Amino acid sequence: MTLPHPDADQISLSTVLAALGDETRLAIIGCLARREDMGGLVCGQLGTLCSKTNLTYHVAKLREAGVVNVRPEGTKRHVSLRRADLDGRFPGFLDSVITTAIDMPAVDRALLKLSLPENPAEA
Repeated sequence: MTLPHPDADQISLSTVLAALGDETRLAIIGCLARREDMGGLVCGQLGTLCSKTNLTYHVAKLREAGVVNVRPEGTKRHVSLRRADLDGRFPGFLDSVITTAIDMPAVDRALLKLSLPENPAEA
């Protein structure tokens, strides 16, 4: 099973901006950015940010806007940033968003609850 994602050329700035206009979604981006070298996170690892229902909604909004890729893996959903597509469409934009999002208190709390080290090499 695959989920619908917009093609890279279908990603519009207005849709991306609308999707990023929510603090929970920015926190999701911050968590994914901090763990980008791990290839993203499983949706359940983001569950400390909000309820499961709200998380599903927020991840879907980010997916529909073309900000994240969601890949089903059995009963889990693997979420990762679509960095190459966003950088190709809007160079430097994602880095600007990440600069703010990675320092959000909600991101720190979520990653602390996961007990993930700040530097994945320490794991």
